[in-house]
Amino acid sequence: MEKKVFCAGNHGDKIRSDCKISLEFNNNNGVHIEIKSKVGAIFNKAIHKQLEELCNFFNLSNVNVLLEDSGAISPVIAARFEAAVKLAGLSDSEYLPHLLDENKTVTEKDVLRLSRLYLPGNSPTLMLNSGIHKPNGIILDLEDAVSPEKKHEARFLVRNALRAINFYGSERMVRINQIPKGLEDLDFIVPHNVNLILVPKCESAQQIHQVNEKIEELRKKHGFTYNIWLMPIIESALGVIKAYEIATSAKNVVAMAIGLEDFTADMGVPRTNEGTESFLARTQLVLACKAAKIQPIDSVFSDIDDMEALKNNVLSSKAIGFEGMGCIHPRQIPVIHSNFAPQDKEIEKAQKIVLAFEEAEKKGLGVVALGSKMIDPPVVKRAFKTIDMAISLQKLDKNWRKINNE
Repeated sequence: MEKKVFCAGNHGDKIRSDCKISLEFNNNNGVHIEIKSKVGAIFNKAIHKQLEELCNFFNLSNVNVLLEDSGAISPVIAARFEAAVKLAGLSDSEYLPHLLDENKTVTEKDVLRLSRLYLPGNSPTLMLNSGIHKPNGIILDLEDAVSPEKKHEARFLVRNALRAINFYGSERMVRINQIPKGLEDLDFIVPHNVNLILVPKCESAQQIHQVNEKIEELRKKHGFTYNIWLMPIIESALGVIKAYEIATSAKNVVAMAIGLEDFTADMGVPRTNEGTESFLARTQLVLACKAAKIQPIDSVFSDIDDMEALKNNVLSSKAIGFEGMGCIHPRQIPVIHSNFAPQDKEIEKAQKIVLAFEEAEKKGLGVVALGSKMIDPPVVKRAFKTIDMAISLQKLDKNWRKINNE
């Protein structure tokens, strides 16, 4: 009878920072470990020790373990090993790597989300140094970026990444699969300090309620108290029609994005750089978000080589009210930041409004005037937001009031 082999992970000439684990169960012949590693000359002993620990943890006593390694770090090896064990149906235990202090941070509802970098959830090589590019958010993607046959193992990798990879201050985000399948993903991310969950192809408030019901179930089970924010992604005509319903469906919905690849496919029209075919949908989404007081987030720009077209796209996006957009390559991040950022004239005007407001407060005045013009409260609020963003993006010194007075 042919012995069955259970495998997880990736290996090949072009694979980096990953590994493939193969488990073959033998007949009472003990544990046999074979390592084929590009870094074996340096790390063979440490890798062998980790594999022994994993076998002991999962109570594997009669197994042949083959590791084909391309420089995987410990949490990646553990994720691949556990995925193979679960495929074999041998254990319900979780082997969790140490949770970094950096990954215990929480984020605020209105934190800047100008950029969010998508990373395939089954490719560790792209995760390891993604934070050095300083996107506002890093999305570990379990949906479109992962092939159906790899979704099982990707969950373990994303879970371990949330715990053990330093993203250098970027908001930790995960895009789950479309509901209802995406509800199964929540077990692997919700208890492990994810900051924000993207809900793809959202078409109703009910889908958001389903996600939150699962989150609360896991909150009771694991006892965590931190907030988990939601960002529905609108990707169909029906989703656009129901945008306000979705935007107001729950208090932890902090932003809503549009996905134009799927939206234009649903509409049966080609997507263009100019975006005229999606202008109505994008403005409707912005209106829904502004009415709901959440952040409207634009779609990714798919041409990673045309920075001028990206710049124009960002400027037009900002002009209709979007407050950020997705990106699929790190080189897009500075273009997105610099063009969503308030420009010099905006900052100068915001400073004048804030100073006028603060002077009016000191004098106990009920109205704020700048020159001969009365300044309404929403304008003042926007000015403070502009100042905060300018400071965050290092376009304005945090001590600007003192500098202005000198």
